[in-house]
Amino acid sequence: MKSSDVSAELLADVGDFIRNQREVASMSMRRLAEIANVSNPYLSQIERGLRRPSAEILQQIAKALKISVETLYVRAGILPDESTATIGVREAIGSDPHLTAEQKQALLNVYESFVATSAAAR
Repeated sequence: MKSSDVSAELLADVGDFIRNQREVASMSMRRLAEIANVSNPYLSQIERGLRRPSAEILQQIAKALKISVETLYVRAGILPDESTATIGVREAIGSDPHLTAEQKQALLNVYESFVATSAAAR
C-alpha cells in the first residue's frame, strides 16, 4: 500500500470518528465548530477526510467532544496505535458500528449516570 493511500485512510478514519462522536453527543456540526473554535467548512472537510487537522485542532475537537485527545491522535496517525492503549468508554461506545445513534446515546446516558452517582458518593 502506498503512503498516500495510508494517509487518505487515516484522514477518512479520523473524519468518520469525529462525525460519529459528534452524532453520539447529539451535537450539530455548527455547534462543534463553534465550541472547538474552528470554522464550519473546515470541520466539514475534516469529517469528510478532505483536510488533515493539526494536533492543536484535534485537541480542540477532543475537548469539545469530551473525549480523549490521544484517541484522535492515534486515528490521525500522530501517535502509534498501541495494542495496550486503553480506550475510553465514550470512545468505545461511539465507535461501535453495531449500535445505532440512539442506542449509543442511551448507553452514554447510563454510563454518565453511573459516573455521576459514583462521583457524588465520594
